[in-house]
Amino acid sequence: MSEHPETPGGEEPQGAAPVADEGTDAGAAGAGAVDDAPAAGAGAVDDAPADDAAAVGADELAFDVEALPGGALSALEAVLMVADEPIPAVRLATALALPTARVEELLEELAAEYRGASGGRPRGWELRRAGEGWLIYSAPAYADVVGRFVLDGQTARLTQAALETLAVIAYRQPVTRGQVSAVRGVNVDGVVRTLTARGLVAEVGTEPSSGAVLYATTGYFLERLGLSSLDELPPLAPYLPDFDALEGADSGEMR
Repeated sequence: MSEHPETPGGEEPQGAAPVADEGTDAGAAGAGAVDDAPAAGAGAVDDAPADDAAAVGADELAFDVEALPGGALSALEAVLMVADEPIPAVRLATALALPTARVEELLEELAAEYRGASGGRPRGWELRRAGEGWLIYSAPAYADVVGRFVLDGQTARLTQAALETLAVIAYRQPVTRGQVSAVRGVNVDGVVRTLTARGLVAEVGTEPSSGAVLYATTGYFLERLGLSSLDELPPLAPYLPDFDALEGADSGEMR
């Protein structure tokens, strides 16, 4: 007995063809699914190392600043203390591993704290936004005190020996150390070094006949005296000896 009744003309039952077609389509679909699966799996495998690397990098940078003494606020303060130029909030956020918005809040909080906005003692410094970044400055209220400290070493009085040496150089420049020594009657090597270090005199060449170094006053010298040119110096040069009479003063001064 046949499982399926025959149809006229020997045709196969109508239900057989769809079964075969569905089986073929299903097989094709299954093959496609099988072929696609490795591709998708390979992509997932390829992406995994990159994701892992990013995660590792994030782990290396991430640390809890809140666990430090004083928390994030003190950590931010420590970074600002060593900055010598305005630091953008984004860069500070990177250093602290914090969101930029959080760092902006901390910066405003520090600035207010330094001003004594919460009833605390106003600090001698303040945190200000400068350009695209933030920097700690001394507070304007203490400008006179800070200025006196900073300028103290630069405005120290010159010794009598230094003043006399400077006067000779100013009125007879360019001049050698030997010539200045001949005028003053003492060795002036140390004094000339001091004047050079203070920026009041500088080397300007060498004396052709002896090769001795020539010295002259600087623009800073004029600035300190409030002069615009050497022509404004008081008329003292006529009282100084003529250097032509000091021939041989540089015989022992060679550099």
